[in-house]
Amino acid sequence: MAETHFGFQRVREDDKAERVAGVFDSVATRYDLMNDLMSGGLHRLWKAFTVGKSGVHAGSRVLDVAGGSGDLARAFAERAGPTGEVWLTDINRSMLAIGRDRLLDAGRALPVAQCDAERLPFPSDHFDCVSVAFGLRNMTHKGAALAEMRRVLRPGGRLLVLEFSKVWKPLAPAYDWYSFKVLPWLGARVASDAAAYRYLAESIRMHPGQEELRALMEQAGLEGVEYWNLAAGVVALHRGFKY
Repeated sequence: MAETHFGFQRVREDDKAERVAGVFDSVATRYDLMNDLMSGGLHRLWKAFTVGKSGVHAGSRVLDVAGGSGDLARAFAERAGPTGEVWLTDINRSMLAIGRDRLLDAGRALPVAQCDAERLPFPSDHFDCVSVAFGLRNMTHKGAALAEMRRVLRPGGRLLVLEFSKVWKPLAPAYDWYSFKVLPWLGARVASDAAAYRYLAESIRMHPGQEELRALMEQAGLEGVEYWNLAAGVVALHRGFKY
């Protein structure tokens, strides 16, 4: 049986999804609060930048993959307007339920679907924009997931990948200290789960860096791939097109 990584651990490929599900089931109710605390609120600016690079406008069709608590889907819906189509999807039922409820509370009755990014239940050549924010690194077969996201894009459509990346080298020691000391401490006190945030820190280190992810997107058939470093490379936004 093939193996993959779950943080720094080696696990069987068919075990990873279950382990990741356990992490998000545990932290779902505190997910947004922890994002605010961990990033000092910067994640909201990173997502706003992503929406700004999306090209989404009135009438656009948008798919948000691993959309979690729905903040990106809500921002896309505001741009796409009543003539647009914005889907919120996630493989994790706990996260999807929170996202659906928050969208409804905000007056946005968007379609939602629980699905695996490696097997999207949507027709080919359908969406103008597909986004995945802080979800790709948790997927077992990243190349397969990227290829699926490309498949459902229409010609001329674009894929946006917002993800933790490789920090500017001079900041690496301080970033490592914060990641492996502060994040688990915060996780224990706020979300009652230090292990989930230790996994977060480890999964970031195992995720492809900026150039590696660009190459992976190109291998999946995306073209014109470019990226922007945010917060000195703590996070990067990659954008690629389907032509």
